[in-house]
Amino acid sequence: MTDEAGPSGSHVHVPMRERSTDEPHRASSPLELLFDLTFVVAVASITAQLAHGIATGHALDDLTPFLQVFFAIWWAWMNFTWFASSYDTDDVPYRLLTMVQMAGVLVLAAGVPVAFEDADYRAITIGYLVMRVGLVAQWLRAGREDPASRRTAVRYALGISVVQVGWLARLVLAETGVLPEASLLPVFLGLVVLELAVPRWAERARSTSWHPHHIAERYGLFTIILLGESVLAASTGVQAASAAGSGVSRSLVAIALGGLVLLFALWWLYFLEPAGEGLATRRHRSFVWGYGHYGIFAALAAVGAGLEVAVESTGHHLEVSETGVGYAVAVPVAVFLVLLWAVHAPIVRRPVIPPVLILGAAVVVFLVPLAAGAVGLAVVVVTVAAVCSALVATTVLSRPRRAGVRRRGVLE
Repeated sequence: MTDEAGPSGSHVHVPMRERSTDEPHRASSPLELLFDLTFVVAVASITAQLAHGIATGHALDDLTPFLQVFFAIWWAWMNFTWFASSYDTDDVPYRLLTMVQMAGVLVLAAGVPVAFEDADYRAITIGYLVMRVGLVAQWLRAGREDPASRRTAVRYALGISVVQVGWLARLVLAETGVLPEASLLPVFLGLVVLELAVPRWAERARSTSWHPHHIAERYGLFTIILLGESVLAASTGVQAASAAGSGVSRSLVAIALGGLVLLFALWWLYFLEPAGEGLATRRHRSFVWGYGHYGIFAALAAVGAGLEVAVESTGHHLEVSETGVGYAVAVPVAVFLVLLWAVHAPIVRRPVIPPVLILGAAVVVFLVPLAAGAVGLAVVVVTVAAVCSALVATTVLSRPRRAGVRRRGVLE
């Protein structure tokens, strides 16, 4: 290794070996950051599709394809992230195979509109296939060049390949009419279970040497990307409202500012928990933390769609009620709060955010839209933002006192 983030990309080939789990100053590489940017396109596409479904009153109809496509995005990102944490060599072959996976993301993103509109998942499946081919090649290389981890690497390559055959078979059988439409969702869920089982099975041979603080940073960066997508979605809603010719109304300003405060509060809450330290001390519980982020990430993407529709509603009439739009914002926020507690509880000895407060805030947020008909959508969005901001303030202000209690307990 020529530096802390990995060897220089000017190296044609560097033998792939496991990186140390306690490597100092481990940080995301420029290649990982570039890799994340390709996912911006895919996330923006599914967020826009969900927002359209909410605005037209078909949110529940679009929820299933949203969660299905988001799984493909999240799972491909997550698999690369954990692999890179263990085996990043940053040489020429590694960079080229990463580029292959990035190309797959773009193909997948191009297929999102037809997946929502016509239930056509051909481009989605092909893009996913390209990403998986790149990852399998990486695992095969790891197995060939690192004898100590060969069994684990081969298991990963085999498991990913077998499940990918299942995805291709699902597409072919659906296109030829052999697989009834009613069975598509159950088959999808079955394949998801198999996908989630591959890492558990592969790691039984020998655990990979992922870096806890590097993984926590990578997840945090993807969280920021999703929050950025929400800002973009809200901006799109402002443009749509302005295009309707209604001008800048008080409700538009209130929802826009409330949405910004809400996103800032969600960002603050996420980074309050010491995920890196928790993963370092309780590595055996990393699966719960890592897998649970599917819900956290999907919720953040959905918040963006809800805010886009909420802002857009100030400019012209939509086919969905204010209560419906309020729930499009409140439900994903409530889900985010509950899952934020749930994924950190197994790895953090004592959560920074008191469970009673975060779960209580989730209940309040979920109930707020019931008043939309009486107080208006703007008040609902501002109230949801206020609840999350109050949770941040309460947690931050109580930390010095709670830290003092813990120190006294240790001294005693």
